[in-house]
This record gives sequence, C-alpha cells and structure tokens, in this order.
Amino acid sequence: MTEPTRIPPRDDRGTQSAPWRRPRVVLWTAAGAATLGFLVALEIVARGYGFSGPITEQSREVIFAPESGPLLYGGLALTMVVLTWRQRLIALGIAAGVDVAFFLVRWALDADMNFGNGALWVVLGVAVLGVTRRTGQERLLLLKGTGLGLLLVAGHKTGDTWLLITSKTRATVLDAYVAAADHALADPSWLVGRFLNATAPVSTGILHVVYGQLPLAAALVGLYQLRRVAVERRFPAHHLVRTFLVIGLFGPAIYMIFPVVGPVFAYGTDGGAWATANLWPDVLPPVTDPQPIPFDGITPRNCMPSLHTAWAVTLFIHSRDGSRAMRWAGTFWLVGTLTATLGFGYHYGADLLAGVVFALTIETAMRCSAHGWDRAGVRVVALGTAVFAAQLASYRWLPTEMAARPWLYGPLLLLVTGAVVYAYVRTARAARERERERKPGVPGQRPAPAEPAEPAKAVGTTGAAPTGTDDSQDPDATDAEPELV
Repeated sequence: MTEPTRIPPRDDRGTQSAPWRRPRVVLWTAAGAATLGFLVALEIVARGYGFSGPITEQSREVIFAPESGPLLYGGLALTMVVLTWRQRLIALGIAAGVDVAFFLVRWALDADMNFGNGALWVVLGVAVLGVTRRTGQERLLLLKGTGLGLLLVAGHKTGDTWLLITSKTRATVLDAYVAAADHALADPSWLVGRFLNATAPVSTGILHVVYGQLPLAAALVGLYQLRRVAVERRFPAHHLVRTFLVIGLFGPAIYMIFPVVGPVFAYGTDGGAWATANLWPDVLPPVTDPQPIPFDGITPRNCMPSLHTAWAVTLFIHSRDGSRAMRWAGTFWLVGTLTATLGFGYHYGADLLAGVVFALTIETAMRCSAHGWDRAGVRVVALGTAVFAAQLASYRWLPTEMAARPWLYGPLLLLVTGAVVYAYVRTARAARERERERKPGVPGQRPAPAEPAEPAKAVGTTGAAPTGTDDSQDPDATDAEPELV
C-alpha cells in the first residue's frame, strides 16, 4: 500500500505553517521600522522650525477636528479591503456613530466642526483586533490593512510637512533656470495658460476638479485592484497604492535639491511682490543669464519634478488592467492633469518631463521589488535614474544653451524621455506575459503557495476527492470566509 503524503502541521488558525513567509515578515518589519524612523526624524526637523510634524498632526486627529475627513475615510476604505462585507458594514456603522458623537459634543462646546475621527478610530481598532484576537497570517493581514490606511493619511501629512520645510529652508528658487530651459520646449505653460484663459470658465472648472480629485481617482483604482483581498486573504504582490506612497515619500526630497515655485508665482500675480514681473501667461520671460530668485518663506518649492504628473502617469498605468471604462478614465485623468498643471501655471514643461521619468523609474522599482529583479528591470531603473539626473543637471547648468538651440535640445529632451517610456512599456509587457503564464487570468497577483498533493484515491471509490480548486473544501481551513467582494 502506498504511504499517504504527509500534510505539514497547521497553526491554531488553520493555516499551514509556511517557512517561506518568514523573510517577508522580516521585510515588512524592517520597512515599518524605517518608515517610523523617517517620520520621527521629520517630526524633529519640523519642531525645529516651529511647527508640528506628521506624527503630531495625525495623533491629534484622534480627538480634535481633523483637517480632511474624506482623507480619513479613504484610509478606512483601504483598511476595509481585508474585511468581509459583514465586517465592513459594522466598521462603517461604528465610524459613523463615533463621528455623530463627536459632532454633538463639538456643537455643544462651539468647537471646530469636522468629521473623520470615527474612521481613524476604526482603523486603529482593526490593528488592536489583529494584535489581540488574531494570530499568524490573519494577524499579519489585518496589520497590513491598518498600515495601508494609516500610510495614506500619514503620506498626505508628510507631504505637507515637507512643503513647509522647503519654504523655510530654501530662501531662493531656480525658476529662472527652468523658464530658460523651457524655451527649448516652446514654453508650454504659457501656451496652455492662454488656451485656458480663452476657454474659461468651462475648461478651468472641469480641470480644477480633475486636478483636485486626483487622490480620489487613485483611491478608486486602488480599491479595484484590492477588491479580492478579503476572499483570497492576501494582498496582490503589486498595486497602485504602493507606488503612490513611494512617489510621495521621495519626490519632496528632490524639492530640496531643486527648489522651484512655478510660473504663476515666479512670473504671475500669485507671487505678489516676490514675482520678478507679471508676465505669465501673456508675455514670455526674456532669455537672460538666469540667477536664483529670492522668494517668500510661505510658498512651497514643489515643482521639480511634477508629482501630480508622476501620480497621474502611475494612475494611467494601473488603470490599464481594469475595465474599458476604467482605462478611459485613467486616460482622461492623465490628459486633464497634464493640462491643468501647465494651464494653471503650477509647472513648467520641463517639470512634466522629469515627472514622467520619475514615475516610470519608481513604478519599475516597485514592480521588481514585488515580483523579483531581473536584468530588464534593472536596466529600466538605471536608465530612468540616469535620464532624471541628466534632466536636472541640464536644467541647472545648460538652460541658456537650451534656450539658444531649441531645435536641438527640445527634441533631445523628448527623445530621452521617450526612451524611458519605451523601455518601461517593453519591460512591463514582458513581465505581464510571464505573470499570465504563471497564473492565467489574474495579472498582478502573487501566486499562492503550492499545496501538498492529496493521496491518490482509487477510481470508482465512494470517497473520491471532488474535483475543483475551492479551498473551502479543506475542513481545516477555518480562517477564510468565502464571501463575495
């Protein structure tokens, strides 16, 4: 008689003990420690300049009126991807109940009115539930959901802190250099600004919504990608939110290296007394020897690279795997965001090219970190890093030459940016094909660990195992609830 295959031992939640999970747990722990250390360091620096940092700002929203209620409920929505539908309804009910209680107390005390405390309470409650009432993979899943929700809020507040630091630490801006380099691209901000002035208020009204609601569009795409987490009890290997957060983390650091405020501030009415002249968008700035421009201590130096462009490019990329409506929406948001950033005078054309390269480099690195590094991925990251560094160097050290020879430097800028786009598209398509071969029909999903084969049954016996792949047929699998998501 053939000896039956041994089944690995299971923990008390019914999941098989998996040594392959341990390196991933260590990686998550290290990432969490690094993120906490960064936030603490940012808090210390912010305190040194006389304002509170991201940790203080997020902690105070447990009790005091939040700055952004929709953002907190967006974080709750990301956390709830790990919950079943019944648990989601309970979580929403608790969040709404807490917000109503806070509303009544604030109304009685005549305090600042806002909502969102309930959402933060529930997100923190999910973490407490995971630590105290769950074990193993189920605990890790709940903590991942909590971390995802908190990072959305912390990322926003970290960005605000970064912007304040740039305005306090960078007394001069380099707009004159970028404006000169932008002559090689035919001054697109001035061109699109005139177009929006001619088509206002219809065009400006639509684009203000597109520009301001980019986080909402990203949240919808992210929730679509994470819709199966509650059923499969694991996150996809790679999704939109990961890249969004990393772009928001590293992007502001470039602001410190290359501080720029944008044409509407440096050359327009929004700059007030600090603007060099009131030129945007009607009169092109003269091509002279550029010099750093002294500027106020309030306006963020948040132009180089354009993170709105980087986020819109990332949104466009991740919407490609969705429905036709989602693909069209991703395209609309990309075109609308690029038009708004230029037409409202928030960015130069050079900023947008740098934002595209920055986004594709980060996206490739995040995809490779999830699915494994290969030679093609390394080449794209190296190419993107080199092109991005070359762009910044040329804007800073060759702006006059670029303005004097637009027939050379304009096409060259577009060519090197296009080379990064082409390299990314080619590598991403190859990676997607390999992924589909491993697990057909579920692109971007981490393959499940292989289950040991069941002992073979004799043909025709009454105890023959049913065919199919439903994990719920395992009598020991007790922690997965097969609810539709």
